[in-house]
Amino acid sequence: MGFMDKVKEQAASAASAAKDAAAKGQAKVGEIQAKRGADGVLRQLGLAAYLQTQNRAPASTEADIEKYIETLKAYEAENGELSATEDSSN
Repeated sequence: MGFMDKVKEQAASAASAAKDAAAKGQAKVGEIQAKRGADGVLRQLGLAAYLQTQNRAPASTEADIEKYIETLKAYEAENGELSATEDSSN
């Protein structure tokens, strides 16, 4: 194997490693965005529940709660179950 063949092989290997790292980074970004979305839905769900207990909820609250729950079920189907012990600061 000549010198140029070795250089080409190493370059291909480096390119492959860079593509793999980029794909992993993109997947992590996707995970973080999905978690932030779920956190927002959980906040809205909590607010709706609180307003119900204070008799200040708008008439659409029941429908909104159902929508939030369905959204969270879809999140869990894609990302695994939510946990009460998860750190929300991520």
